[in-house]
Amino acid sequence: MQLPRRWKIFAALAGMLVLSMFFRVSMAVVSSELTSDLGLGAAELGVVSGVFFYIFACSQIPLGPLIDRFGGRLIVSILGAVTTGGALFFAVSASYHNLIAARILLGVGTAAVLMGSLKIFSNWFSREEFAKISGYMIAVGNLGSVVATLPLAYAISNFGLRATFIAASLAQLANTAAVFLIARDAPAADETNAGPSPAIAGEHRADMLKTWRLLLVSPAFWLVSLMAFFWYANYMVLLGMWGGPYLREVIGLDKSASSMTLLFISFGYICGSLLLGKMIDILKGSLIRTIVLGQSLLLLLMSAMLGPAEAVPRTLLVLIFFMIGLASSSGIIIYPLARNLVPHEFAATAMTCVNFFLLIGAASVQHIIGLSIHTFTRLPSGYPATAYHTAFMIPICGLAGTLVLFVCGRRFFK
Repeated sequence: MQLPRRWKIFAALAGMLVLSMFFRVSMAVVSSELTSDLGLGAAELGVVSGVFFYIFACSQIPLGPLIDRFGGRLIVSILGAVTTGGALFFAVSASYHNLIAARILLGVGTAAVLMGSLKIFSNWFSREEFAKISGYMIAVGNLGSVVATLPLAYAISNFGLRATFIAASLAQLANTAAVFLIARDAPAADETNAGPSPAIAGEHRADMLKTWRLLLVSPAFWLVSLMAFFWYANYMVLLGMWGGPYLREVIGLDKSASSMTLLFISFGYICGSLLLGKMIDILKGSLIRTIVLGQSLLLLLMSAMLGPAEAVPRTLLVLIFFMIGLASSSGIIIYPLARNLVPHEFAATAMTCVNFFLLIGAASVQHIIGLSIHTFTRLPSGYPATAYHTAFMIPICGLAGTLVLFVCGRRFFK
């Protein structure tokens, strides 16, 4: 039985997201190599990690209109070539500033993958299917986060950092070619399609400035953006950069054990993404109740990083990290919430605007945490537990305040 066209497109784009997530979160594992090889400190590692997210975030603003205008296939393919160059440059970088430049290229190159894919899916899948297909996409994409933990540590130990990232650049080049050859922005007239017709969507064409105005004056848009900011900041503060150093320096795990523990965040996130549609059904289709419940659980679990996680058995620690990933997956709901704020034709503009705040949250909080930790005296074994507890309070308190505002402002959502 031949695979339907829309699932072939899904497979090609999901492969691109796997690589995007790999490049995004790999810093937590490669940080020790960069420290030993180049002598980078906590503040410098924070910059190298955070610059990816700053550039990724700023790229969202022009990318939304570009994707709406030219389609996801072309934009994702062009930027896929940029990602290939960024991965290759990272592999051969031998200085702090070269690493920053390589991370900038990776940030720009991967910036359109998810949003371009979701725009394409909005034409191939119905509104009712969209939340579920978003969850499936991110679940598959987060296999890249899995690869960026223990498998990446293993590859670096056996083949070296340079060879590993050269191989990753070749994989990126092959996947970019697959997307260009397989993906289509919308079904042809003779293809079965459960999504909105582009022709029908075109009847709702509005001036782009009017779309921006609609978003900027919408309380719902700002609530979703604030949730995106602190949800992803909490998720990436562990998986993207500081989880590895925290596990090694405070809890005392070796490199292999810390990578394995981080791996369970990714496992939890993948499981949660796959179960997200079911959870929405259980909560009677309420996107708001689902995200509030999930993020409340994330807040509780992240609070364990303020000390309790250091006193629990190793098995329970792994379970906590798995549950952090599981609870974090509820944040995916920001995308269908954003999509519902504007007419279908401008879905990419709305989603990239929200994605801007998501990535700014990850970038700024990782950077600020690096600066905060750097204010403490580094001991022979690393920074003290107090340094991490103080730093982790920043995203935790932000998420707590956001949840209060979100619950109070739920009337703004249709």
